[in-house]
Amino acid sequence: MICLTVIARNEARCLARCLQSAAPFVDEMLVVDTGSTDDTRAIAAACGARVAEFTWVDDFSAARNHALTLTDADWRLVLDADEWIESGGDCLREAVKSASGAAAGPALFVGEIDVRSAFDDGTAVRIAPSWITRFLPRGVLYEGRIHEQPVHRLPARRLPLHVGHDGYRREQQVRKGDRNEALLLRQLQSDPANAYLRYQLGKDLQVHDRHAEACTQFLLARQATGWPPATASEAAALRGRCGWLHDLVVRELYCMKRTRDFDAALQFAQAQSPWWQHSPDFHFALGDLLLDVALANPARSGALLPMMEASWMRCLELGEAPLLEGSVEGRGSFLAAHNLAVLHDLSGNPDKAAHFRGLSTRPTG
Repeated sequence: MICLTVIARNEARCLARCLQSAAPFVDEMLVVDTGSTDDTRAIAAACGARVAEFTWVDDFSAARNHALTLTDADWRLVLDADEWIESGGDCLREAVKSASGAAAGPALFVGEIDVRSAFDDGTAVRIAPSWITRFLPRGVLYEGRIHEQPVHRLPARRLPLHVGHDGYRREQQVRKGDRNEALLLRQLQSDPANAYLRYQLGKDLQVHDRHAEACTQFLLARQATGWPPATASEAAALRGRCGWLHDLVVRELYCMKRTRDFDAALQFAQAQSPWWQHSPDFHFALGDLLLDVALANPARSGALLPMMEASWMRCLELGEAPLLEGSVEGRGSFLAAHNLAVLHDLSGNPDKAAHFRGLSTRPTG
């Protein structure tokens, strides 16, 4: 039996979308309301979900764990109200069947799903995929006041379940205000060396355009992990333990650029470059940094233009990298091609510009 569990508060905007997308693939739906003043509870009931209540105590794991204790289901799919299943829902029952059919008894695991988060980038909406543990066997619970994580020693299995998420859109971030920052700061008071919390605080500050403060938190997070490494084997071990390091470094480079401390940003990029040659996102951010440096210092543009071209060409050579945490769709394809088309237009190379413009159309479907 599979139960969808959702904790929600004032999610009338999107809850029906979430529940209707999951209903065909689960046996039960449970919505735990943490204090809504809108139609959240009524919408949940109308969609066929069982509704329970939990008094909010500024602790996401407490709410999640309460929801998990309210079902006897063998497996639980954990979604947020601002998420919805886009494709692959059938894989849940297939995964349960394969686990139940193991010769030596039930082969328990935790399932990672592909959460595709939309965010605003200027006037465009971008998509960043992340693999997040959200399919849990009975008995696995969460810890952490915010950005809570399931606690277990089970093997992780990546499931071909693709979930949309629009909670990082600017409108939704404005609605949440400083809630996340306040919770992160409270948790950091008791665990100041927690690198993951520092990284999450940096992300929250970046979303609110507080780039200098974000840089400080990203630096503290890196220092707490021991990044950058001394050897390739150490780098592999650190990436294995902290898969979010890729996203952190790319975000830190972006935030340094936004502070316009270009010399420090260039030094940082040079120091990080050996460790991220496999990342189209790193090279994309490097090209953007070089562009801003050239615009601020026209006398340097002649030397910087070939470096920009090389950075975005490297993106195309690498292609998309959806398995890298925080990788943004298009940086290994159409976004890099668009930048190259603009670059060659400005450089007076219409044939090359036309070539890359042909590659810059975002694929549909």
